[in-house]
Amino acid sequence: MAKSIFKMFRIILAISLLSLFYGCTQEKSNNSILDQGAKPVLLPHLEKHGSATRLVVEGKPLLLFSGELHNSTCGGFDFMRSVWKQMAKKRLNSVIATVSWELVEPVKGKFDFALVDSIIYGARKENLKLVLIWFGSWKNSGSVYVPSWVKKDYEKYPRVKDENGKPLEILSTFGEASCEADAEAFAQLMRHIKEIDSARQTVIMIQVENEIGMLDHMGETPGNARRDFSDPANTAYMGQVPKELTDYMTAHKETLFPELYKVWSRNGFKVNGTWEEVFGKSEFKPGKKDWQFYSYYTEELFMAWNYARYVGKVASKGKNEYPLPMYVNAWLKQPETSWPGRYPSGGPLPEVIDIWRAAAPSIDFISPDIYIDEFSWVCKEFTRSSNPLFIPETRGGAVGAARALYTFGEFNAGCFAPFGIDEERFRKNDPLDDTYSILQNMAPVILENQGKGTMRGILLDSISREAELEMGDYRIKAVLAVNGKPCVAGGIIIETGSNEFLVAGKGLDIFFSPKDNSMRNGIEATDEGIFKDGKWIAERRLNGDETHASTYDGTGIRFSDQRVSIQKVSLYRYK
Repeated sequence: MAKSIFKMFRIILAISLLSLFYGCTQEKSNNSILDQGAKPVLLPHLEKHGSATRLVVEGKPLLLFSGELHNSTCGGFDFMRSVWKQMAKKRLNSVIATVSWELVEPVKGKFDFALVDSIIYGARKENLKLVLIWFGSWKNSGSVYVPSWVKKDYEKYPRVKDENGKPLEILSTFGEASCEADAEAFAQLMRHIKEIDSARQTVIMIQVENEIGMLDHMGETPGNARRDFSDPANTAYMGQVPKELTDYMTAHKETLFPELYKVWSRNGFKVNGTWEEVFGKSEFKPGKKDWQFYSYYTEELFMAWNYARYVGKVASKGKNEYPLPMYVNAWLKQPETSWPGRYPSGGPLPEVIDIWRAAAPSIDFISPDIYIDEFSWVCKEFTRSSNPLFIPETRGGAVGAARALYTFGEFNAGCFAPFGIDEERFRKNDPLDDTYSILQNMAPVILENQGKGTMRGILLDSISREAELEMGDYRIKAVLAVNGKPCVAGGIIIETGSNEFLVAGKGLDIFFSPKDNSMRNGIEATDEGIFKDGKWIAERRLNGDETHASTYDGTGIRFSDQRVSIQKVSLYRYK
């Protein structure tokens, strides 16, 4: 009897130990970056929804409420650990982080992806999606993240030269060995990401290079770095415009960027000839007054073609390994730096988007890094030709919070990401946190209305204190109501019915009036609330001083400048 009991005890103990072991290994497996699990049906990809382009992840559309880490944040294991904990405390659903060529391939042909693994594991652990930036041949124009074996061998991996023959710390697009080495390293990276992450899809998109183009901050002569003046570049510039480009322009003549169409038409829509024969000799207009003039445009087109061809080859080789969506970002022209060479010449700006599309079909779209005050103008330029708006770098804080609301509402944006999101100043009381929380809560209804013409954005400041627009049967006026500084406010308005609007905002007043001047309108009801499990939950009815019902100001709703909120307003009309 005792032996039987002892035997049974041993069996139960063994089962318990096996269960405990299995549970531990299962937990370890679930947290492991190498765990593959069940294969997902779809890879991250882009899809059309009305006039909008949306990112789809694991079969569902996803808006990226994101932030970009500093350039070197992901350069060390210990430094990164606290960053992921910090990101988890914010209201982000994604992070944009860097992978640098010099750390991935410190010795030619020998690859080390330990830091990459650490980045992916850290983000995955905090339930964050990742957009990775490939700091390959260029970062902010310069070739400073390339491995030492590339930096030191300037014969095999040549640099650009300015008009005076001075070499710059920028790899030339005419260096075939440079392109091949970059493409191979990028392909190895994408192969590795596929192996360790394709099942979990932590990494959902790739930025190829960073703010590329020909640039010389120290150039004394305006335009001396407007293009590469090395011998191979000069030969190409004096040679024939590539047939692939003229074929593309011929096929897309009616939809070309206006300035490209203008200079091409001025020269008789030639399909044969040198760059200056096809597009004309460049002009130059200095000064802030003419900052939006396209100085040195032919040279900029030339550089765009060669940068795009190079980057397109890199992206294509990476996509052959793992075809995630890929984009490039642009350093913008500005009033103080308004000509190529003062901003990176050939970079992916709207005026050369057709060149990029012709030369680099593996690049899915171009993106702006917006730090200038002309925010709305930049967004409009970058949404020409059905280019989706994805902002990987911009200002944060109160200004960023207002712009985020405006961007998702007005431009069907797919991403908003302030730069340096890991800075100390963004750790506490960041206005963007509450705005991202509201945007995530509204994401399903925002996604549903993208590309349908039923959603608008509002952005107000001390210069533009009012905005007017029309939606459905109503004229809508937005007025700045912020008393403190910074004096900025943003909002989203979604038409959810013939007399019903869903509005999110902070620091503004919204007034409604019927288009039919024979009618007047009033507020049937205004509720402040939130979405839970996809359903609208009214948390309190607003009336009296919390609205503009039956006041001399007009009929409308109020948004405090102390917090961002969502309101649903129902209107009625009468005579």
